[in-house]
Amino acid sequence: MSYLSNFTADTGKTILIDVLKTANLPDNAKKLSEAKANSGKEMIKMMQYVFPLVMQLQINVIKDYGFPPNREGLVQFEQIIREFEREDVDIARLRSQIRSIYLPPININSTNDVLI
Repeated sequence: MSYLSNFTADTGKTILIDVLKTANLPDNAKKLSEAKANSGKEMIKMMQYVFPLVMQLQINVIKDYGFPPNREGLVQFEQIIREFEREDVDIARLRSQIRSIYLPPININSTNDVLI
């Protein structure tokens, strides 16, 4: 597992930036846009149509950095990124940008209604 021995926060940032660039390529952006349109704002449909596209884009990118080109490789990558994200605001921001592709905005009711 040579990719782990020299994996740094900078490597993580580079990979996350590559994932975002890949997602924004015209063909991929079109596929993602169509999947989002078909999903509306329904979380289950987003997970069914958009999430698999994002996963595949990530797998296509991480394989170029030595990760296995499958779900296991993606899980390994995500675990490493989560560790770095705790101490690196750039990694946290980039990961959040990727997550925003497949997670619909969540409206949180900020009023504190108390039922008595």
